[in-house]
Amino acid sequence: MCQTPPVITDTAAADTSGTFTLGDLPVHRIGLGAMRLTGSAPFHLGTPSDRARSTAVLRRAVELGVNHIDTAAFYFSALRSANELINTALAPYADDLVIATKVGPVRDQRGAWGASARPDELRGHVEENLRQLGRDHLDLVYLRRTQQESIAEHFGALAELREAGLIRHLGISAVGPRHLAEALEIAPVAAVQNRYCLDAPGPEGDALLRLCGERGIAFVPFYAVAGQGGERGAAAARQDEELLAVARAHGASPAQVRIAWTLHQGPHVLAVPGTGDPGHLEENVTAGALRLTDEEVARLDALRAPGH
Repeated sequence: MCQTPPVITDTAAADTSGTFTLGDLPVHRIGLGAMRLTGSAPFHLGTPSDRARSTAVLRRAVELGVNHIDTAAFYFSALRSANELINTALAPYADDLVIATKVGPVRDQRGAWGASARPDELRGHVEENLRQLGRDHLDLVYLRRTQQESIAEHFGALAELREAGLIRHLGISAVGPRHLAEALEIAPVAAVQNRYCLDAPGPEGDALLRLCGERGIAFVPFYAVAGQGGERGAAAARQDEELLAVARAHGASPAQVRIAWTLHQGPHVLAVPGTGDPGHLEENVTAGALRLTDEEVARLDALRAPGH
């Protein structure tokens, strides 16, 4: 039986996804990822975005109740900086707006990636985000792990900046359960951000999702909508057919079903789908009101089994 897709309004939008407390900051479970605001190519080495369109997306997101934006100083293109766009569009910031950023990876002005920052360089990364966003403190800072086996020294450096009042809450990204245990020995962890989607949850992703739920830590998947379809070939085509069947039953898009499935993984799971397109923004936010049946969730879960 087909269902009418949720109608989006300014008074009933992001809050339909529910609320979770990120540290001590309540946020709606549908947020906005800022990576795609600066351009369309991966990490935006291609055509820069249109400034007016990107700022319109940010302002419309807030109108729709989005109060959690995920960004980073290394989200930039030749002409656009995600942090600067956020500052231009949304400052002075609403009291309930939570802006999360990431530090650790290094990109030069041409966009090329360099070695990960040393622990003593992380203060500079934090101050760069503060300057670009026009803030006197950062709500949430993730340590984005690159290749280091231990995150203790890096996370400890951020914990010192938290004690100094530059950071309110700490998170970790691109990690395994052992890194979460390591971080928790040093300071509270408010959020974990890892790749997690129907296409590629990964064994460590499942373990982290469970551990975060047990400890009241937010789990924030990235690429939850994009998945790994481009990398999976024929397997992705089969998955697309399954997604389309569920989507048709709700009068929704496959992207909306992916977001709904992501949110179904637990009340501590937050979605931050990224877009620079006003239409996609409204579609993503609307997905917070989509309720999958147990049968549909089981059908989607089956796509993650070996051989799919």
